[in-house]
Amino acid sequence: MVFGEIKKGISAPYNTYFNVASVTKPVTTMVALRLVSLGKWKLDEPLDQYWIDPDLANDPRHKKLTTRIILTHKTGFPNWRWMNADKKLHFQFDPGTSYQYSGEGFEYLRKAMEKKFGKSLDQLAKELIFKPLKMKDTNYIWDENTDESRFAIGYDKEGKPYPTEKNKTANAADDLHTTVEDLGNFMVNIMKGGNLKPEVFREMIKQQVKIKDNKFFGLGFEVYDLGNGDYALSHGGADSGTRCIAFILPKSGKGLVIFTNTDDGSKIYEKLVLHYLGEEGKKIVMIENK
Repeated sequence: MVFGEIKKGISAPYNTYFNVASVTKPVTTMVALRLVSLGKWKLDEPLDQYWIDPDLANDPRHKKLTTRIILTHKTGFPNWRWMNADKKLHFQFDPGTSYQYSGEGFEYLRKAMEKKFGKSLDQLAKELIFKPLKMKDTNYIWDENTDESRFAIGYDKEGKPYPTEKNKTANAADDLHTTVEDLGNFMVNIMKGGNLKPEVFREMIKQQVKIKDNKFFGLGFEVYDLGNGDYALSHGGADSGTRCIAFILPKSGKGLVIFTNTDDGSKIYEKLVLHYLGEEGKKIVMIENK
């Protein structure tokens, strides 16, 4: 369901594009895990044979970086290098030792995969994810097929529009544009095992690193421990003019995808989670509000 107007007097179409911010990360995760399942990529192989960031060339700790460490947010990187005073990438702690959410890690993984396979991330995603799942309205980049008239413009809390970002190169952590239908199909596919080998799927949903009580990161997804072996997978996204989140409950087959194009869009999450996800939704909200 899509509510509201795309422009004054024009109802938003069911296939409205949204910039889903960090909900990009699960898509990049599935590209990497599909490659792992195909035997073309390894979770625990050091990435330095494919890519070393110039900022880290003189820090031997770059040899510790692996796909697992990146997908569990244990790189030791800040979220973005521009947050550092010198705008350069540094380790803030030794890779693998603790949790710190980082978009830089995903960009590191993108560069390593692109170097090894000689293809851009958007090409890899098209081949491995978008085409097989018929996600024809999903892309990391703006290209000649992007229909701008269907793009949801982002707004601040005062209702002022933000300029639309038109990425010409893929960012592994941010700015994917997609539709509710496409991302819904993507999440349903994950619920059914994500075309992954069972052992790779088990690694993905494993509680790899603790964020707070009953909430963990697996590989590229947040994992809520709902008790009695039940769990939810989730990921959210927040950028200027977009608040998005997706949940799936593989045991019960329930799921929820929420896209909003405003800075205060997350205000509606709790009501919708409680309404649509029942008892499991209550547990998710309790974990979040602890």
